[in-house]
Amino acid sequence: VQLVESGGGLVQAGGSLRLSCAASGFTSDNYAIAWFRQAPGKEREGVGCFSSIDSSTYLEASVRGRFTISTDNAKNTVYEQMNSLKPEATAVYYCNAHLRLSVGGPMYNYWGQGTQVTVSS
Repeated sequence: VQLVESGGGLVQAGGSLRLSCAASGFTSDNYAIAWFRQAPGKEREGVGCFSSIDSSTYLEASVRGRFTISTDNAKNTVYEQMNSLKPEATAVYYCNAHLRLSVGGPMYNYWGQGTQVTVSS
């Protein structure tokens, strides 16, 4: 299983970025793809997620209304659109996949390498 994030960069406060998480190496139709972030000196925190079971998305309250999660099934990619960015959003953003590799098997977690988002004030 491989997760490759892209789309990070430097943006001014109030700007937008779209992060991509390209997933490969699994065929399960029962999985969740989540976005986490880790700011310097802080613990990693969840931002939002997508569930393949019902194609639902969830966003933490702190970003709801400004961030959205969408998918392109043909590209096996999950996106996180981030609007009205604030300096406190500066962090490394990670993609996480939570899935089974076989029917009835255990759930596994996989992480991407992360992409840096820097929001200047």
